[in-house]
Amino acid sequence: MKSFDIPSFYRSPIISRIKEQRKVNDRTKKDFTPTELDFGPVKIYVARHFGFCYGVENAIEIIYKTVNENQGKRIFLLSEMIHNPKVNQDLHEMGVRFIMDTKGNQFVSWDEIGGDDIVVIPAFGTTVEIEDILKDKNIDVKRFDTTCPFVVKVWKRAGSLGDDDYTVVIHGKSYHEETRATFSHAKETAPALVVQNIEEAKKLKPYILKEKTREEFFEEFADRYSEGFDPEIHFDRIGVVNQTTMLAEDTQEITDYLREVMLSRVGEENISNHFANTRDTLCYATSDNQGAVRGMLEIEADLAIVVGGYNSSNTSHLVDLCEEELPTYHISDADKILSEKLISHYLHLKKEERVTEDFLPSKTDEPVKILITSGASCPDAMVDDIIRKVVGFYESSSAIDEVIDSVIEKYSV
Repeated sequence: MKSFDIPSFYRSPIISRIKEQRKVNDRTKKDFTPTELDFGPVKIYVARHFGFCYGVENAIEIIYKTVNENQGKRIFLLSEMIHNPKVNQDLHEMGVRFIMDTKGNQFVSWDEIGGDDIVVIPAFGTTVEIEDILKDKNIDVKRFDTTCPFVVKVWKRAGSLGDDDYTVVIHGKSYHEETRATFSHAKETAPALVVQNIEEAKKLKPYILKEKTREEFFEEFADRYSEGFDPEIHFDRIGVVNQTTMLAEDTQEITDYLREVMLSRVGEENISNHFANTRDTLCYATSDNQGAVRGMLEIEADLAIVVGGYNSSNTSHLVDLCEEELPTYHISDADKILSEKLISHYLHLKKEERVTEDFLPSKTDEPVKILITSGASCPDAMVDDIIRKVVGFYESSSAIDEVIDSVIEKYSV
């Protein structure tokens, strides 16, 4: 796989060595057991796969190269580069201006932007409508486009479904930039609809079976279907694609459910003409990271720490997996660990930060066991910082450095 040139301060002496060695020892990426770092009174278990994925490293390489090679020119980002506050803050301090927030609310008017400016499209991609705005301003859309190749793959699959007269059902969060972009591209060639979860997918059953009316559909799925969508016609042939950061098993559950509904309507002999096989749209990194969390959860641990931006969809799903098994704390960086007693972490259901007391177990004869992973937009260096901080509550700095040195030596390729 291609190697990207990303700033060295995003990499780490511990994690980088571990990842490289495990890549050598497990080229097929089938071993999802975590890496154990034994610090004596505390053991850290690091997930097999986590952190910057292909699409994120590609985007970071492009934006930093763009800034370095275009000194003196105004550089804009459509919205957050990736869902990581550290990375976005770094870009802001380098003079990059953000045109809008992740919900599409504008900070900079289109009237302020001209053909001499550089506009970078973030890793999530953007809508056809925004691309048209940029083209009208004579801005080169493709030159500074960092859209993840796996997102583009979903767009192409949606386009091919439309060409074959299928309706595209998108499993995603309708408010998320990637889903907004995928919906925009899909509706260019096909009727399109967004569902967020299996519960919403189940609401499609009476429309597929023609048991409910158009009017009921328009009310139930308001603002989530393309213009001209007709539920009495457009559920005759369907295919499912996804926002690449969703839980892979959830996308599969939705796909399997809708296939069964269609099967009950048309029969096995006709199913291939009414339901498309779209397994090839699942992102490898999302799948690997989720699989690595499941492997990590086989360890009987005291708690899990998941690192990443609070608006990061892929990170939130790693949190969901961990929360099913043990106390889990989603933090954006090491500063959220306020002391050995207090941690400020994000609660997704409540959409708020909370400070929790006594999150770390007290020292006993048995080592404390902590699981750590991070989202696809989180630099490895941030995981290093958290490991050092947590272990520092149990060990002296000299002992930490000694173990880290042994880890670096052990995992040197």
